[in-house]
Amino acid sequence: MNRSVTNIIRYFMDELLPPFIRDSRWFMYPFFYYAFRGYKSKDMALYMNFKSLAYDMTEKEFTAAYQELDSLGGDRPTDMNEGCMRYVLQHYDRKAKTMLDVGCGRGYWADRIYDETNLRVTGCDVLDKVNIKGTYVQGSMEKLPFKDNSFDIVFSSHTIEHIRELPTAINELKRVAKKQIIIVTPCQRYYYYTLDMHLNCFPQQSYLRKALNEPMAVCKKISGDWVAIIN
Repeated sequence: MNRSVTNIIRYFMDELLPPFIRDSRWFMYPFFYYAFRGYKSKDMALYMNFKSLAYDMTEKEFTAAYQELDSLGGDRPTDMNEGCMRYVLQHYDRKAKTMLDVGCGRGYWADRIYDETNLRVTGCDVLDKVNIKGTYVQGSMEKLPFKDNSFDIVFSSHTIEHIRELPTAINELKRVAKKQIIIVTPCQRYYYYTLDMHLNCFPQQSYLRKALNEPMAVCKKISGDWVAIIN
């Protein structure tokens, strides 16, 4: 199920259902059971209560929760919707020569950038190994394994909503970026029970600008997701 479709479903659930129903454990349990393929009770407890548990996890436990994740969301090649991808391809800095894709997942976007532009691409994620057409380096957004100003463009899609220490992560993106930062993240209300393990929510562009510490950042909402560009 592609991102545009899931965003429509999320809109109806988050905006039209009364909160006491939408954020009820009993209402959401069947959705979790389906989305996480009927995991054993201990796994269901982890993912249903992820917002409560995440900040008490060690770095190893937190990373393992993503490395071992098996859900329906992992079946699609990317969390980005096509509109966001086209917008980024139209607005990235044409003078740039290099791009870092932070939270590259299985590498769909890194490979698309490799195929459709002249940018040299490096992917970075917590996963042990990702086969991409560019270079892959394992690492965390909160402590990127690169020198200052290493890349002309630093890109990150559907990652900042998962970060526990968001100010630290944003500072890391700025540290390694030379010309431009591009971030894609959901336009989403906060609910305790969500199928996406999101810790940070940005229902308004002002929330996103504040998190980025960039009051003048360009923020465009496209099919339920934000694209923020910092030049």
